[in-house]
Amino acid sequence: MIDSTNDPSHAALSDAEELGHEARAGNDDHAVLKLWLRMLASTTQIEAEIRKRLRERFDITLARFDYMAQLYRYKDGLKMRVLSRYLMVTGGNVTGLTDELEREGVVSRTASPDDRRAWIVSLTPKGRRNFEAMASEHEQWILEMFSGLDMKTVKQLHSQLGQLRVHVMRNEAAGEESA
Repeated sequence: MIDSTNDPSHAALSDAEELGHEARAGNDDHAVLKLWLRMLASTTQIEAEIRKRLRERFDITLARFDYMAQLYRYKDGLKMRVLSRYLMVTGGNVTGLTDELEREGVVSRTASPDDRRAWIVSLTPKGRRNFEAMASEHEQWILEMFSGLDMKTVKQLHSQLGQLRVHVMRNEAAGEESA
């Protein structure tokens, strides 16, 4: 069990009235529940700050930034179905974003040469330039937000969260097989 009364970060967050999701946990709650709420609160807090900065600095949403980030990695573009899977959103969301970004001249859509039902989306030169400017600042923001952690801790957290994701993925697959 994690004892929140002996956790300096819990006390600092509480004093600042910034507990967020962690406020749901009580001292008697299981350590894993407290960890989940801390992870959720951390992610929510960081994401809110990134959303705010993207909006203020570039007048863009996080969804558009993430969309462009995926396309930036693939110079030849991606099928919309694959882009939807990478972004973990519905095909309708990707279609809506594609329509908007195509009108703005930052993405182009071409028919897939090997599948008449599929479209391939890629960044235009203007889209690549815009994204590179945003990505550079975004990286600095992330470095700033995580600067309180030493590199050993970052690597450990990355590895352990990877293990957690694999475990969850395997449990999901096992659940689907038994259903």
